[in-house]
Amino acid sequence: MKNLNALDWITIVLVIIGGLNWGLVGIFGFDLVAAIFGEMSALSRIIYTVVGICAVYVLVMLGKLAKK
Repeated sequence: MKNLNALDWITIVLVIIGGLNWGLVGIFGFDLVAAIFGEMSALSRIIYTVVGICAVYVLVMLGKLAKK
């Protein structure tokens, strides 16, 4: 974990926030992003896209860390 840069930490935090949001959706049927920014508004779609891109980045990052 020492070798992580700022981008790595930002993506990890966003993926955790996205996971917590999906937990809220699964357990309570409550989508926090939609509640704050509007259901499928342009801004909420951007947020979902950014979190998805971060998830792919974290997968790549974990693959590189596993090789070390």
